[in-house]
Amino acid sequence: MNKPIDQTTLHMATACPHDCPSTCALEVEVLEGGKIGRVRGSKDNTYTDGVICAKVARYAERVNHPDRLLKPVQRAGAKGAGEWRGIDWDDALDLVAEKFLQAEQKLGAETVWPYFYAGTMGLVQRDSIQRLRHAKGYSQQFDTICVNPAWSGFSIGTGRLMGPDPREMAVSDCVVIWGTNAVATQVNVMTHAVKARKSRGAKIVVIDIYENATMKQADLALLLRPGTDGALACAVMHCLFRDGTADRAYMAKFADCPDELEAHLKMRTPQWASEITGLPVEQIEEFAALLGNTPRSYLRLGYGFTRSRNGTTAMHAASSIATVLGAWQHKGGGAFHSNSGIFKMDGSLIQGDSFADPNVRALDQSQIGQVLTGDAKALRGGPPVTAMLIQNTNPMNVAPEQNLVREGFAWDDLFVAVHEQFMTDTAAMADLVLPATMFVEHDDIYRGGGHQHILLGPKLVDGPELCRTNFFVIEELAKRLGVADHDGFGSDERSLIDDMLKRSNRGSWNEIHRDRWIDCQPDFRESHYLDGFAHADGKFHFKADWNAVPWGRPPESLGVLGPVSDAPMLPDHWAVTEEVTEKFPFRLATSPARSFLNSTFAETTSSRKKEGRPTVLVHPDDAASLGIADGDAVQLESARGTCQLHAEFFEGVRPGVLVSEGIYPNSAHADGKGLNSLTGADPVAPHGGAAFHDNRVRLVKL
Repeated sequence: MNKPIDQTTLHMATACPHDCPSTCALEVEVLEGGKIGRVRGSKDNTYTDGVICAKVARYAERVNHPDRLLKPVQRAGAKGAGEWRGIDWDDALDLVAEKFLQAEQKLGAETVWPYFYAGTMGLVQRDSIQRLRHAKGYSQQFDTICVNPAWSGFSIGTGRLMGPDPREMAVSDCVVIWGTNAVATQVNVMTHAVKARKSRGAKIVVIDIYENATMKQADLALLLRPGTDGALACAVMHCLFRDGTADRAYMAKFADCPDELEAHLKMRTPQWASEITGLPVEQIEEFAALLGNTPRSYLRLGYGFTRSRNGTTAMHAASSIATVLGAWQHKGGGAFHSNSGIFKMDGSLIQGDSFADPNVRALDQSQIGQVLTGDAKALRGGPPVTAMLIQNTNPMNVAPEQNLVREGFAWDDLFVAVHEQFMTDTAAMADLVLPATMFVEHDDIYRGGGHQHILLGPKLVDGPELCRTNFFVIEELAKRLGVADHDGFGSDERSLIDDMLKRSNRGSWNEIHRDRWIDCQPDFRESHYLDGFAHADGKFHFKADWNAVPWGRPPESLGVLGPVSDAPMLPDHWAVTEEVTEKFPFRLATSPARSFLNSTFAETTSSRKKEGRPTVLVHPDDAASLGIADGDAVQLESARGTCQLHAEFFEGVRPGVLVSEGIYPNSAHADGKGLNSLTGADPVAPHGGAAFHDNRVRLVKL
């Protein structure tokens, strides 16, 4: 049992609410007058281990920000003109209900689309909007912004979203950090990897598309072309078979078709992969030899895989290395992407699952631009969307096809209510903006996909007088919309948390409030699949049936997502990415910035100061060929739109590759158009997703 913090002290326990696999356990200093001070990582939590990112450590700056929304406002001029008038909460909620009912009477309930995502990862404050959706029969949302390609690619091999205890990185002999800039986005990965280096002399390998902060800490850094991870993985496995370091006995027991895989990989040589990835043959051989001589290797596979059109097959190929190597047998060995499959939290009462109607159409979250501009295919044959409630997301900034999104939000016949903490790009286009609480100001509960803990986030301080929780808004709208008698309504956050924990056999509110978190990590045998993988045959599947992925099948109304029939069944390089042309000669990735988290923290002074203005990293040779000087104003152009920013010379990116870090407010760009004016919403096979790092563009000096 974890030693609880004395709740009478000024250091209070909670959890970070943001969209990050680390989901850190926090200790927050509560000052006199109900303000918060310093935020620290909990040293008692064995995954957080006292370390958190700098942006969350400065959270008091965000809670007390002078630009925070503090009262409800209603649009008083043209959409996006920035003209507002005050409105009290009751009138504001009455207006939302009135507009929703009018829309429903005219076009049916599916014309209303509640839209949300991961601004908070709290299972009550985030997911209660689903209860209202289901109770009213509003259009469903199929989530595709983030995880789908990576989760599909990992689970097709293992049968389950589970891997070796992430804390085992600290006892590994080789930690491979692949497709994630962990220093910037998952700082705790580095905590445990560096422990292994210091205590065991472990090697840290980093694989990415540019020399970021994580690569700078690597013993072996592999800088490959975007979208070529599958080729590298295949060449490594080729070498393991060729050199006799593949664990054939392990595969005979635990894999479906090792002989077929070996034959398939005969031609996937380091020379073949070098031409695709841009890596020197010698470097591929060095990586393969390191793994072959280090069976206690831990492959930490990140969310970069989920941002490419071939990310699903690349993830499958990378995770297959651990099986060819037999690394799963060893403590500190195996492959890990997410533990999201271990928690089995029953949130059915929170989400209103009992009254969900599978016949209600589902709309693709990433295709919000197509949906709002009336694309018949995106609307799945149903009515246009004419009313929305938006919580926990900023689609005018973070969704792909931003020009279409902008056009859709500008439609006069669309009513939009946004519940937010700041006047985001999306809130600025709304008809009604409602001020929201922050995580220290309400009760919630979280789970960490990057580790194994369920963490409580109790209310620590009162929020500003007129800020309201997501839960409050949903409850009040249910009353006004005539569904408050449905199960799950009329309760409170703590009761729903208690219900969920009890349904899930995870204790109760009182127990988690006492203990702060629950360690859900399965035992060694289960998490290392020593009694078989989670498929019915107990095998790791080298041969993928992309029509039967264990995770995340889209609703029937969405049909087939992405070119599933073309996906290779065995691990391979799948040449389906958006490759360059004469007109668009560069590959662009829109990678995370260290001081932002998607569009969150872009409003805080310290984060903006650290990140500066929007830039694009350009190899000096590419810049010279275009007559671009360091710091010049430039324009990126794709078939979808344009974005203006400044060039920054950077030798740590391959010629022909551009990287722009961070999602800045659209207003930070000279033309008012953010990076997602360039990105596409075409779905990634097999279960959708937006390929944010997979764009061909032209670079033009302004």
